[in-house]
Amino acid sequence: MLRIRRSTRRAAAIAAGALAAAFVPALIPAPAQAWAPADTATITPGVQMYTKGAQCTANFVFADSAANVYVGYAAHCAGLGEATDTNGCAAESLPLGTPVTFNEGGSLLSEGTVLGKGKLAYSSWLTMKKQGTKDADTCAYNDFALVKVDAADAGKVNPTVPIWGGPTGIDTDGTVAGDKVYSYGNSSIRADIDLLSPKIGLSLGDSVNGTRWSHPLYNLTPGIPGDSGSGFLNAEGKAVGTLSTLGLLPLPASNNIGDMDLELKYAQANSGISGLRLVNGTEPFSPIL
Repeated sequence: MLRIRRSTRRAAAIAAGALAAAFVPALIPAPAQAWAPADTATITPGVQMYTKGAQCTANFVFADSAANVYVGYAAHCAGLGEATDTNGCAAESLPLGTPVTFNEGGSLLSEGTVLGKGKLAYSSWLTMKKQGTKDADTCAYNDFALVKVDAADAGKVNPTVPIWGGPTGIDTDGTVAGDKVYSYGNSSIRADIDLLSPKIGLSLGDSVNGTRWSHPLYNLTPGIPGDSGSGFLNAEGKAVGTLSTLGLLPLPASNNIGDMDLELKYAQANSGISGLRLVNGTEPFSPIL
């Protein structure tokens, strides 16, 4: 399958890029007093994230046993290779500790306004390379990273997905062809046109290799460079995946999402982050725009 990654890296690179563990992750509630109100929070799923000039979109909010807060995006957002480098076990990446900012209003000409700061705390790509992972499907589709939010900015965070609400938990059995999925992309290429951010799509089931690591799908408005890392919800509002690549062959203009259940289990087993878990949204999920 020919695929390209979905992050952006400044104007010139954007143009080029466009051509586990056995336990089930525990979920924690999101008490209102622990998070900024959903209608005023500035760091949420869907916020733009910048890493050395590369722009991606946040998927979900996570926490650990020490009450640290993390925001997820795609591991390739910190990658150093070309847009066609999708083998996470071989690709070069920026190191843990690399600064990442949460922004709004980013465009091809500007990174917009910085809303908060964080540091790369976990990368599936760095971890797989360090461990010498060889499984082809894991290397190709385990594309997940975590940015630890600076303590000074943790009070700006709310875990609710814009427009849709949720997540309400984690989907643990993948998708079948025809399942509806819901997402929120925030590519700087759209020049802040909010109407193009919410997405509704249909899953095509598991990948052409039959692995649950990846789910190809079609959105009514396809994910584009800059939407990388954005989260996908199923019809019950459960987190089902994270946007990784644009499929060129054999499914032109499709998107490929990594399986959130498998990606998080891998991170729980290998990140060294104690008590890592997904945080549910404070607002209910609704599949109606």
